[in-house]
Amino acid sequence: MKLKSTRIHFVALFCLCLNLTAFAQPKMTRLEDLGNQIFNDRALSEPRGTSCADCHVAKLGFAGNNGSTIGVAKGSKPTSLGGRNAMSNAYTDFIPSFHFRVEGEDVDAVGGFFWDGRSDTAQQQALGPFLNPLEMNNKDGAAVLQKIATSPYAKQFKDEFGPKIFSNPTLAFQKVGEAIAAFEKTPDLQAFSSKYDQFIQGRAKLAPPELNGMKIFMDANKGNCASCHTMNPNSANPKDSLFSDFAFYATGIPRNKAIPRNANPSFFDLGLCGPDRTRPALSSNVPASVSIEDFCGRFRMVSLRNSAEKNAFMHNGVFSNLRDVVSFYATRNSNPKRWYGPQGIPNDLPLAYQRNIVNDRVPFNRPASSGPALSEREIDDVVAFLKTLSDAPQGQPPRPNPMPGVLNNPFGPK
Repeated sequence: MKLKSTRIHFVALFCLCLNLTAFAQPKMTRLEDLGNQIFNDRALSEPRGTSCADCHVAKLGFAGNNGSTIGVAKGSKPTSLGGRNAMSNAYTDFIPSFHFRVEGEDVDAVGGFFWDGRSDTAQQQALGPFLNPLEMNNKDGAAVLQKIATSPYAKQFKDEFGPKIFSNPTLAFQKVGEAIAAFEKTPDLQAFSSKYDQFIQGRAKLAPPELNGMKIFMDANKGNCASCHTMNPNSANPKDSLFSDFAFYATGIPRNKAIPRNANPSFFDLGLCGPDRTRPALSSNVPASVSIEDFCGRFRMVSLRNSAEKNAFMHNGVFSNLRDVVSFYATRNSNPKRWYGPQGIPNDLPLAYQRNIVNDRVPFNRPASSGPALSEREIDDVVAFLKTLSDAPQGQPPRPNPMPGVLNNPFGPK
């Protein structure tokens, strides 16, 4: 009897070790580790005390706004508040460079980093916050390098990029972006360990509300979310479900009156048309009938992965919970006064650009007289599905399903 019990315990321990091994993270390369240290270094702001990680917190879906509660990021100075919600820097390896996609008469701006696509690469994007006076507030790249040169990882920086790297601040600053971008490509930020990922691989099941929410999310006549937040549940490869097509849209997001620069009623954030970038030139493949003004007020579509962990949503952070986001999409047309005030008119774009707001696809083409696109129960179910897109905590297996009555994947390979 004792021998049998010992064998059982040994088998259980062996299986546990296999399970933990399956979710163990591979060791970082020297470059990735260097990027990790730079990313988490609070000595690199002016004044010191703010790191990249303070606006990109793992437990908040790699977003977070440095503790700000008004929807936009707080900078290193107590009086500094940015104009936009800090985007998640998870899954950035899949964002294409900015370009115009032309399919027949349909022209979309696609890709690029930041809400307005002004940086083409993760390396370029990573450097921006260091020099932004409302963020990390460094005078220039040389000021950042002076701090790195006296950091605990200065030797590692020279080992990676050469013993004389600090004598060339321009090149060295570019290498800072290279290191951070390398770290952002690691499984720490691109885990693909969500319940949804396990579901499409046949290793987890969804509860009825989650599965119904997924159906609504995909239904072209209901939520129609997947038309922009693209997914492929028929594929067991999570990389085929990035939950974004990376295109730019104006969806009529309400104005966030808490943002300091929005106190000026004549100020409008036009996204792709500024003020944080110059208007991009149209490429040669764009028909002559299309003008850059057609893209004013549009912002890049984010991935919904880890969205349930965030505490601020949309480019201006006007929503503080995920249910309000889904409710907005479901009721923008049927109850506009809820979102825009007594006049019921979109209030965060000049009248000249309100024609750019999406109104030709479900659910935004729904007449007000038809009522909400989704019921309260359906909104709850969509939110339940979106919660399945949250990655498991680093180094841990997927979160267990707390609900009984789970169902198999009806969309999976037959």
